[in-house]
Amino acid sequence: MEITGNSGYNRTGRVFSTDSPLHAGNGVGREETTILVVEDDPTLLSTLSYSLIRLGYRVLPSSDGENALTIARREAERLDLVLLDVMLPGINGFHVLRQIRGMSDVPVLMLSARGEEQDKIDGLELGADDYVVKPFALRELLARVRAAVRRRAAPATRPPAVLYRGPLRIEPERRRALVGNHELHLRPKEFGLLLTLGMEPGRVFGRQDLLDEVWGEEIIVDERTVDVHISWLRGKLAEAGITHDMITTVYGAGYRFVVPIDADPVLHGDAPSSIGVLPVLNEPGIGSLSDEGHPARR
Repeated sequence: MEITGNSGYNRTGRVFSTDSPLHAGNGVGREETTILVVEDDPTLLSTLSYSLIRLGYRVLPSSDGENALTIARREAERLDLVLLDVMLPGINGFHVLRQIRGMSDVPVLMLSARGEEQDKIDGLELGADDYVVKPFALRELLARVRAAVRRRAAPATRPPAVLYRGPLRIEPERRRALVGNHELHLRPKEFGLLLTLGMEPGRVFGRQDLLDEVWGEEIIVDERTVDVHISWLRGKLAEAGITHDMITTVYGAGYRFVVPIDADPVLHGDAPSSIGVLPVLNEPGIGSLSDEGHPARR
């Protein structure tokens, strides 16, 4: 059976056109997990699609980047995961990833025959959540898919709407941090680290704790990745005018968030105290910037 770029599969194994809206009447409901599979090798595309269907997923296959972006835009509210090949005809997977990150935070798992470290770094820094090198074991890939879907579906503990940490204002729902009126341009992992540490000032977080909290327990990442991201985060805090080190290193243990006693509550702001919580703001959320990371085994 040939799979065209505008076709998809549901769990019945029937082929449908992804150019048409799907309705509950044809066996496809909004509760189904939807996965966009972008792969120019027809055999691999067919194999991945069939395997995912057997697991009960709704699959949208695409064999090129342009068509993948068309599907991603149309299905943005329904997508739960994207499997994205790097080497595609026309625009490559990195370009597709950059465009997807501009409109969605859907998990993206990169597939590539290029296993060089720099390629992995490029993909992760552009916002990929995982990177799998070909050839790969199908069972391992499917396990990674299930893990990514579980993480996206799992309800998260709702943090306070606004945190004040000395001169720093953290807005979890809007995924942004400000020093006075200056917004820090943080990548998602940097913001995740800042929020995790800032939620519990004084607590020592081990590198593995931070990896599990920010990257996810199933993601295989080297612990030194945390050090690199902490370094970037410290640099951005310093550029924003924070002269003291709010994220301190506890040698042999990890990192701790510290709010100095003499820190100004908020520069040009109106925080009630140096460590406080405000009620939920009735403001729309704002998407985050591209993701990043460094792959390696831990």
